[in-house]
Amino acid sequence: MVTGQGLKIRENINPYEIVQRQIESAAEKLGLERHVVEILKKPMRVISVSFPVKMDDGSIQVFEGYRSQHNDAVGPTKGGIRFHPEVNIDEIKALSMWMTFKCGVVGLPYGGGKGGVICDPRKLSQGELERISRAFIEAISQVIGPEKDIPAPDVYTNSRVMGWMMDQFSRLNRSFSPGVITGKPLIIGGSKGRNEATARGCVYTIVEAMKDLNKPIEGATVAIQGFGNAGRIAADLLTELGCKIVAVSDSKGAIYDPHGLDITVVKRLKDESTILEYGSSSQIDPSSLLELNVDILVPAALENVITTANADRIQACIIAEAANGPTTPEADQILIEKGVLVIPDILANAGGVTVSYFEWVQNLMNYYWTEEEVNTKLSEIMIQSYHEVSKLAKEYQSDLRTAAYMISLLRVKDAMNARGWI
Repeated sequence: MVTGQGLKIRENINPYEIVQRQIESAAEKLGLERHVVEILKKPMRVISVSFPVKMDDGSIQVFEGYRSQHNDAVGPTKGGIRFHPEVNIDEIKALSMWMTFKCGVVGLPYGGGKGGVICDPRKLSQGELERISRAFIEAISQVIGPEKDIPAPDVYTNSRVMGWMMDQFSRLNRSFSPGVITGKPLIIGGSKGRNEATARGCVYTIVEAMKDLNKPIEGATVAIQGFGNAGRIAADLLTELGCKIVAVSDSKGAIYDPHGLDITVVKRLKDESTILEYGSSSQIDPSSLLELNVDILVPAALENVITTANADRIQACIIAEAANGPTTPEADQILIEKGVLVIPDILANAGGVTVSYFEWVQNLMNYYWTEEEVNTKLSEIMIQSYHEVSKLAKEYQSDLRTAAYMISLLRVKDAMNARGWI
């Protein structure tokens, strides 16, 4: 298998099996009852749909999609919709489960959801993309809603797609329903600060982790794998804090400069052509980026890029998982033994769903906050959550990932108990 970053992965890991193993590990530390573990190891509902879409050439193509709703004991389910040719049901189930624990670790009143459509947006016109977006929402409309399940953008979807989806749901329900979708354009109920939220939340946790290690953030070296929305915004924010971004990569390759890259130039090249035009002398093998001798490594691409094939060669002091599931369980154990501080995905990239929650709240109130208010509230939640996880990890002598799952598992268990489910 080759990921979008060109990394060869030797482990054939099913993400659904990974999250189940992570649940087992945290549950064992807590001594949770077996029936609680079994409930949480499976989504409560998974919907598979197929729907016809008229293409630009007049042909009719049938697309397949999924929506997984993991657990709604705490509140309605919440999670993104991705458009990707490799979307599959196990991936969607796993991502919905990760969303439950992501919401739990930062204390949001949500369970986890996730959706996806098997398609390649890069090969679709804007018209085809819109028709697919509307048809998918119509197919799952009976199981989503502001008090049921609230989708959001994910891989290859964005605010424009969310606008179409919100509009389609509103048409079906004959009422303006901005609270059904987050990540929308500002003019129709989006939240200020949402676009930067995932990266901003990740940076807040990096700053706290550097304090934990008694390392200065100013002058720290950073490698960022994946230069999409989260990666490039993280690069900007870390640069503002005085960090030196020495390497970045995208689907076409990677560049490295030990003296620090000019991020303004890298962003311009990314938008206009390719980051590889930064200079042939700066180009490196994308797989080697993960193994650079840096203070901070930010995986911000797809799943399973840190494996047993490369974990023992990773030299970073801190890994901040801006992507979902970038580290396999076996690799995780190697990193723990090496003393690498891993800020787990369910904490590191929870800024996105946190500001999505803010957007939902604003939609329900029909009252909107300034960007400063959004960022202040996000900072408070991310910093508090980091320290709660860190404190529990020290108490149980565990890694941050296990501690993050422990906090979430207890929260969902308490909610199920309060509702009389267990």
